[in-house]
Amino acid sequence: MNDREHEKKAAKKATKTANPAAKKAAARPGPRTDKADGEAAVLAKIAAMPAPFRAMGERLHALILRSAPALQPATWYGMPGYAKDGKTVCFFRADKKYMTFGFTQEANLTREEGAPHQLIESAWYFTALDDATEAKLSAIVRKVAR
Repeated sequence: MNDREHEKKAAKKATKTANPAAKKAAARPGPRTDKADGEAAVLAKIAAMPAPFRAMGERLHALILRSAPALQPATWYGMPGYAKDGKTVCFFRADKKYMTFGFTQEANLTREEGAPHQLIESAWYFTALDDATEAKLSAIVRKVAR
């Protein structure tokens, strides 16, 4: 066995015997340090969306930041997400036919007052972001971001 093969074998053995927790920690990405990092990641996800979802994503991103300035952009399960106090409250994604906008369990969700059912709205699908849809989404974001 030559020196190079010996080094490879020693390195492989060291990797196998290394502390598993240390290996796992080294594989994890570090925490986001500021809003700029999160926003850059969200904008990259939006830029990767197919048309016409890309334009809707750009408008939706601006709408969320305008409607609830306290929310911080950050990716959530590979989707554009927005967090309050470090917890993601809303997200959106481009599906095959629709744009999906939704809330996580961390959002300030409440049952519709006077509703005869127990359902709580938490996700919406749309194919265009017109003024009426934008106004409705803005009101929804303001309500749950409180």
